[in-house]
Amino acid sequence: MRVQSVLLILSLLALLCVSLNAATKVSDDKIYDQVKIKLATDSLVMGVDFEIDVKEGVVTLSGKVRTQKQKDRAERVAKKVKGVAKVVNKLVVSL
Repeated sequence: MRVQSVLLILSLLALLCVSLNAATKVSDDKIYDQVKIKLATDSLVMGVDFEIDVKEGVVTLSGKVRTQKQKDRAERVAKKVKGVAKVVNKLVVSL
């Protein structure tokens, strides 16, 4: 009987953890909005016309930047957004 009680409690805890994890997952739309805002307000990369795509937490940045520093900064800014699992940086340095 005691073993069954422990198994029941562990099962309920596992379900609770799964439910909490699903509830805290950030939607791709929210990630897109936050990345767009963060890039638009960053002093080094503001004004650059980025193309942003988000799929299952993976952010893909594409477009043209003027310097390698801007390219690197855009990636770092995007990585800091809550819910971002990975950033694929396809930005091209072009004068």
